[in-house]
Amino acid sequence: MDRVVTLTNGRLCCRGKLVEDSLSISVETGRFVDRGENVAEIIDLKGAIIAPAFLELQTNGLLGFHFTHYGSSDQYLAQLEKVSKYLVTKGVLGFWATIPSVSSENFKKVRTFCFILSGSIFALDGADVLGAHAEGPYLAPSKKGAHNENVFQIPELVSPASIYGEENLQGSIKLVTLAPELPGANHLISNLTRDYQIAVSLGHSAAEYDVGVEGLQAGATTLTHVFNAMNPLHHRTPGLAGLISSPSAPYYSVIPDGIHLHPATLAMAFRANPEKCILITDSIELGGLPDGVYPGHAQIPHTQRKSNGNKVTIEGTDTLIGSCSTLDECVRNLVRWSGCTLAEAVRCVTENIAMLMGEKDRGILAVGRRADFVMLSDDGGVLQTWKSGTMVFDRE
Repeated sequence: MDRVVTLTNGRLCCRGKLVEDSLSISVETGRFVDRGENVAEIIDLKGAIIAPAFLELQTNGLLGFHFTHYGSSDQYLAQLEKVSKYLVTKGVLGFWATIPSVSSENFKKVRTFCFILSGSIFALDGADVLGAHAEGPYLAPSKKGAHNENVFQIPELVSPASIYGEENLQGSIKLVTLAPELPGANHLISNLTRDYQIAVSLGHSAAEYDVGVEGLQAGATTLTHVFNAMNPLHHRTPGLAGLISSPSAPYYSVIPDGIHLHPATLAMAFRANPEKCILITDSIELGGLPDGVYPGHAQIPHTQRKSNGNKVTIEGTDTLIGSCSTLDECVRNLVRWSGCTLAEAVRCVTENIAMLMGEKDRGILAVGRRADFVMLSDDGGVLQTWKSGTMVFDRE
């Protein structure tokens, strides 16, 4: 019979609300269970806030390591493990590593993720790689942002297997961002979602509203960093951003770092559809590093400048490359700038992502799911992170 640890007197983040309740965890399986009778230990949470462990849908790297920095498998995995353990301190226990627009040769090196997904490579105290997010190369040159347009492709002319590799399509890649106005885009969306069960997001696009609707009808289910790298919202031509409050609204991500979006714009985006809003960092490898000038890499063939702790641009321009925020900061920013509750903000980094990605094991405090959770202060600070019922980070 399973031994059970029960956490009592907690305030649980469930569906955007704080609920006073208890949690029970199987010692043997590390999953949430019904309380039952074989309680081995009772822990009084004394009113602490408990949330599902955070999920990071879009991160390009951290701590000097970009996910396109391919070397030997051992070196690559060592860098991934460093990032994995850092993320735990920010409340994150699962992430989709973003591979931006690079050459087909570099995309195909994503096969490293197949090895990660096929077994337990990281230590028990690290965040898990849940797959790859391919952001490109089917993007609109006019909305390239910091992407290298020299490697952009047209869906009608170049198949996804020739870009990503069949092995990655069937295993590692879980999300693809593309521009729906490109010739052949709707067929590609249908192909990815139907034949490979890969989620498709619309982004880095100059598409108008109606083209976005067609992309959703073809199978796309989300939008990538709304308002950034897309046409601005206009009262007569709303563009992709107008989809967030449509009758069949998709999920949509926003970057709440105070740089990519004005706080008022962030609040408007969140309030449009809290049950579909997703917070991302879009962090790059300069996250966790001091301000300064840094070299480019496979995605950014330009010198990069980091300033003010969080802003990164292509040297000599105002073009934003990515963010250096952490996901717990994003949660606190949303609370501060939108006036939402902490539980509402938490839903945007947990339940909403789990629903979008079909994640059955994480993101929700529910019987049968992994006992991955975080203890938060009233202002959203990460106090503890627990993985499969074991504490793996304690701020004290």
